[in-house]
Amino acid sequence: MPRAPKRRRYMLEEGHQAQSVPMAEEEDDSSSSSTCSSFSFSCPLILSSPEELFALSDTLSPSQSLSSASPSPSPTAVVSTPLSQSDNGSSSQKEEGPSTSQALPDAESFPRNVINDKVGDLIEFLLLKYRTKEMTTETEMLNIITEDYKDHFPVIFSEASECMQLVFGIDVKEVDPSDHSYVLVTTLGLTYDGVLSDGQSMPKTGLLIFILSIIFMKGDCVPEEEVWEVLSATGVYVGREHFIYGEPRELLTKVWVQEGYLEYQQVPNSDPACYEFLWGPRAHVETSKMSFLEFLAKINGSDPRSFPLWYEEALRDQEERAQSRIATTDNTTSMASASSSAMSSSLFSPE
Repeated sequence: MPRAPKRRRYMLEEGHQAQSVPMAEEEDDSSSSSTCSSFSFSCPLILSSPEELFALSDTLSPSQSLSSASPSPSPTAVVSTPLSQSDNGSSSQKEEGPSTSQALPDAESFPRNVINDKVGDLIEFLLLKYRTKEMTTETEMLNIITEDYKDHFPVIFSEASECMQLVFGIDVKEVDPSDHSYVLVTTLGLTYDGVLSDGQSMPKTGLLIFILSIIFMKGDCVPEEEVWEVLSATGVYVGREHFIYGEPRELLTKVWVQEGYLEYQQVPNSDPACYEFLWGPRAHVETSKMSFLEFLAKINGSDPRSFPLWYEEALRDQEERAQSRIATTDNTTSMASASSSAMSSSLFSPE
């Protein structure tokens, strides 16, 4: 019987300097027939089945179960099939990654820790390009990982892109196939770059997307204590400085509220007072529930229709948005017509 493959886990170690990137370590995975990826801090959106994604929502509030799915492993024991091998994959790897039509070389021909080091080097380079708002090319990236690892570039690029998207909320998108040039943009079209005003901090958009996803999955609002509970299970603790996110309470209740991505309000009639999180106005403008559902389904190698309750909610949201746009257009047309009529009357009325 073949030996079970190993799963890649990105470790975000507090002891590293602020500019360090997640490094990977190997762990045996006897329950999987393919290489698996997992993130040990804030990516419980990457699961092995639609049932597990439902279980994430159920875990946050068992009394508000969204499905009757059988019990799944803890949602924070995050497991996924690699995005580069899934049917859908991420746009930065499957659809636009370099040389994806060719067979990928066996990464095990090099020690795993060597490949991990090259993935880390490439992530640091991509983060620098993101901060400076510069494009990059496959040639530049090959220079970073050195000529010795050229044959392994597709694997290294795929893993680095996966980490950029899921940890930092940044997509690596190919813009010109002729010279394999790439641009780094925030996931889901959000305009928030995730970097605080000091310009040196790590991008935090990945955590923002995680929080917005939880709010969507929980029916548009989540009690504050449930958010802290799931964050602590992923290694992000209230009152403790995280080397990527800083202190999460300030980030969620102040920074992202001021940015307009979150609303933080007292639960009506609560005594003693308790608070909850909702999507803020900027989140509603820049993205949609359907976009989030498609994103969640894609990174889990699934289809939005695999989550019927959320899919119905996303469709309702789309319909409401369409009606709102129609109403706004009608309003604008009516006002323009009234203004034009008043102008005509003024011009042609006898003195």
